[in-house]
Amino acid sequence: MFIQLFRDWWLIAARGALSIIFGILALFWREPTELVLVLLFGVFSIVDGIFAIAAGTASRGYFKRWWALLLEGITGIVIGVVIFYWPGVTTLALLYFIAARAVTTAIFEILAAMEFRHVFSGEWIMIIGGMLSVLLGIWLFVFPAEGAVSLVWLIAIYAIIAGLIELMFAFRLWSLWNDLKTTAGI
Repeated sequence: MFIQLFRDWWLIAARGALSIIFGILALFWREPTELVLVLLFGVFSIVDGIFAIAAGTASRGYFKRWWALLLEGITGIVIGVVIFYWPGVTTLALLYFIAARAVTTAIFEILAAMEFRHVFSGEWIMIIGGMLSVLLGIWLFVFPAEGAVSLVWLIAIYAIIAGLIELMFAFRLWSLWNDLKTTAGI
């Protein structure tokens, strides 16, 4: 039943790596202009959405809540396309896009983690990631006037931490896949 999820651990690892790369680029890009930040987030949102859709469809038939990853991916792609369609978006509008994506991603991650808790330990990693996303989203909605520089730093650090959490979860799946291959001779 869970063989496909364990086999596709690399999709989750790719999402984590992408998040870390986005965070590093946002953190160390010298004097990023507003347009560069907008486009960088748009690319991240679309590519991450594609990986989420791939992970969701790969787990279809194995999990009741496979649709949560699918919806997370669709949400990311829609937000990314809107950003590219509207590249002159202000910093405040970008902040609200990021806040909305953080909260919706969190909801879907927590739903997926609830499904995983019946399978193996380690689902708490996804729950922590989801809670961090909710906190970031709420913080951005409540304090929108904190400024672009602090926004860039906050988002970059969040993306790196969230990416590390996803990598931890992916490597837990990888470990379970190796154990399954050894035990079952797959």
